[in-house]
Amino acid sequence: MKVSSIMIKNVPKNDRPRERMLEYGADHLSNQELLAILLGSGTKAESVMALSNRVLMHFEGLKLLHDATIEELIAIKGIGNAKGVQLLSAIELGKRMHLYKPDSRYVIRSPEDGANYVMEEMRSLKQEHFVVLFLDTKNQVIHRQTIFIGSLNASIVHPREVFREAVKRSAASIIVIHNHPSGDPTPSKEDIHVTKRLVDSGKMIGIELLDHLIIGDRKFISLKEKGYV
Repeated sequence: MKVSSIMIKNVPKNDRPRERMLEYGADHLSNQELLAILLGSGTKAESVMALSNRVLMHFEGLKLLHDATIEELIAIKGIGNAKGVQLLSAIELGKRMHLYKPDSRYVIRSPEDGANYVMEEMRSLKQEHFVVLFLDTKNQVIHRQTIFIGSLNASIVHPREVFREAVKRSAASIIVIHNHPSGDPTPSKEDIHVTKRLVDSGKMIGIELLDHLIIGDRKFISLKEKGYV
């Protein structure tokens, strides 16, 4: 019998993570307890609770665990391929559930609505992504497309590429969004220049640019609110 099994049996039943989840629900468990349930067992040297605590300390709680790789996980003593894959699967499933949007179309009534639509996905990107939301006459999102990935540049973000898709989708208006990997959403001169070009092009075509949002780390800036749209 594994030492870890003996250790968990010595823990009062009401203090065991699985029993506590069944009794009180998942929302009453700590991060350490939830992680212990995913790990399933500890090692010969330590209990599953001790192992889960060590994993959390390694990743500074949930801060860095969100972007953990399989290599980083299995490098921790006590985490083999099986446990690493279990944890990575749970992390990825959590990401997908968070990003899931119901079939009903998302309506954008304010800059906050637009930012909330993409914040969790875009705030942690390591490169700049230029995304366009195509809206109908009711400001419902009918399509979303990443136009390019890389540093924002007027020669790359050509209005032709943006509005070609808008015409194809019969969009009434668009919102463009890009992220700053630094976490600071303060607009650059290039951001402002690109915005003005898109505004002018939209007026010529008859498809309004409603806003240009810059996504930082849990914060954003609306260039419409800044007076550039």
